Amino acid sequence: LLVDDEANTLKVLSAILKKSGYDVYTSRTAEEAMDRVSRLNLDTVITDYRLPGMSGAELLDAMKEKGCRIPVVMLTAYGTIEKAVDAMRRGAFNYLTKPVNPDELLTVAREAVEKHRLMLENISLKSQLKERNSFKNIIGKSHVMQDIFNLIETVSKSNSNVMIIGESGTGKELVARAIHYESLRANGSFIPIDCAALPEDLLESELFGHEKGSFTGAYEQKTGQIELANGGTVFLDEIGELSLNIQKKFLRFLQEREILRVGGKHRIKVDVRIVAATNRDLEAEVKRGNFREDLFYRLNVVTIHIPPLRERKEDMPLLVSHFLNKFNKANKKAITALDSEVMKAFMDYDWPGNIRELENVIERAVVLCPTDVITMKYLPKSIREMHSVDKGAS
Repeated sequence: LLVDDEANTLKVLSAILKKSGYDVYTSRTAEEAMDRVSRLNLDTVITDYRLPGMSGAELLDAMKEKGCRIPVVMLTAYGTIEKAVDAMRRGAFNYLTKPVNPDELLTVAREAVEKHRLMLENISLKSQLKERNSFKNIIGKSHVMQDIFNLIETVSKSNSNVMIIGESGTGKELVARAIHYESLRANGSFIPIDCAALPEDLLESELFGHEKGSFTGAYEQKTGQIELANGGTVFLDEIGELSLNIQKKFLRFLQEREILRVGGKHRIKVDVRIVAATNRDLEAEVKRGNFREDLFYRLNVVTIHIPPLRERKEDMPLLVSHFLNKFNKANKKAITALDSEVMKAFMDYDWPGNIRELENVIERAVVLCPTDVITMKYLPKSIREMHSVDKGAS
């Protein structure tokens, strides 16, 4: 959108921009421009500073007040650089002096349009990421899962630490991601750390970072995951695997909200939310002396229990449908259903690996099955044998 009260200026600048492939709208006043900004799908506004009625600078202010993030380029007369400085201070993307150099006009217009489209793309990606990690994408209609969805929605609005308890494969990380992406920290980082995957010396460095030369092999400074998550959420998976030494240091971090890198001398303030998960009975671990009681209560402000799949069999049809759709798309298949015997086998089976095991079983069956209905033939041996034993018993 070009805004200028001089018809000749609009004509010349429009011709230059149109020749380069831009769709160009024009306005003679800032008031008319505001109306067009609200109605049109614009990438940038190029406006004269001096206009009859509302000025270009006031147009910029009005756009910002309405939450409009379209880049604004200001045109100022030669010799009035203070106006350009004022425009930049108000938030203009750039400025051009009159008479406008055609090459400069095209360069600035291209940069402004690219900035706006990149911003829109970024907003879209963030929206998709939030949608993908929303609790609405955790599958389940059972009462226990509906209660969990309500709890996620409630705790997401707070900054309290959360403890997620459930067997391996129940979807604890999915719940943790949902809490993060439904919270006010959604624009910050979500950093998962598997406490069971790293030995103690590496885990300390992973959590808190280290200074160059602090130990053999520390050739450069390393920023820890907690520091990297500043403003976001740290998900500590299998928190029960932390050694007592790391537990002590982590407790201090929770109390002070400060970290000390390995080999460091200065404490660093960090603002993160902690969501922890475990498949262990931490209260029993506290009694055995394997887990600090004070750390347990610090982490366990809100508890979310994720039930194993064998306790939420009513969700099986929904889960099966979800994974069928997922792996049909991934493998360019058109499998429409499970044989009734397969669904009965699924309902009878205990699923020790929970949702993760079900997902793997369906992916395998989709890959192997040449028809549009999955039969018993394409299930793993363990499920087939369990089903045949149950049939024999009945």
